[in-house]
Amino acid sequence: MPKDNRILIAIGAAVAVLAAVAIGLIFSGGKKSAEPPPAAQGGLTVDVADAPELNTTRELRCYVDGQFVGMATLVDCARRNGLATDALDVGVDETGALVAAPTASFAPPPSAPGDLAEAEAPAATEAPDVAAPEPTTAAAAQCLRHTGSDWRSLSSSMSLNACVQALYAGTCVTPGDALYGRWGNTTLRLVPRRVEQSQDNNRFRTLVEQDRSCQFPDLR
Repeated sequence: MPKDNRILIAIGAAVAVLAAVAIGLIFSGGKKSAEPPPAAQGGLTVDVADAPELNTTRELRCYVDGQFVGMATLVDCARRNGLATDALDVGVDETGALVAAPTASFAPPPSAPGDLAEAEAPAATEAPDVAAPEPTTAAAAQCLRHTGSDWRSLSSSMSLNACVQALYAGTCVTPGDALYGRWGNTTLRLVPRRVEQSQDNNRFRTLVEQDRSCQFPDLR
């Protein structure tokens, strides 16, 4: 084949490749991605587990007996509720507004389970009269969740730590609200940033703190 023909063939092939690339760019450039932008995919996330720092003169939404009574400072809101300031739960609601309310004021403790606990409790066995040991987190007992109208059993034999995780891991509540559970004869209560426990369903004390991700790192 003459040398000139080979040169012409090479030039023609190069031109064809360039034309194909140009056509591909033209057609691909006019198409838009079907996926929504990252901002649209993320959605809105409201973190109610961590309240901003407060000063004594800053006003926030105050609740008394579950009713909004207007804007008030933390000290004034506590006075209206007849409580010390550390007895108020402070956080942000779904709108991002600061809220103060007595602990669990929107969800008072339910009555202790009756027939359900008795029906699902293991049968008692005869035992010698010895002093009962203090309950520990490693002991096993029935774990119950209060659904708002009744009690539902999660397990008939579970440790205290496992019961807290099963009831509340990944769940946060807003100020003034609470979620209840039972571990044996102990009432459990999730309030903002902590789980509390009570032996008499009346006086509660902190059992474990909850982090901003609604988890319990101290129970791991």
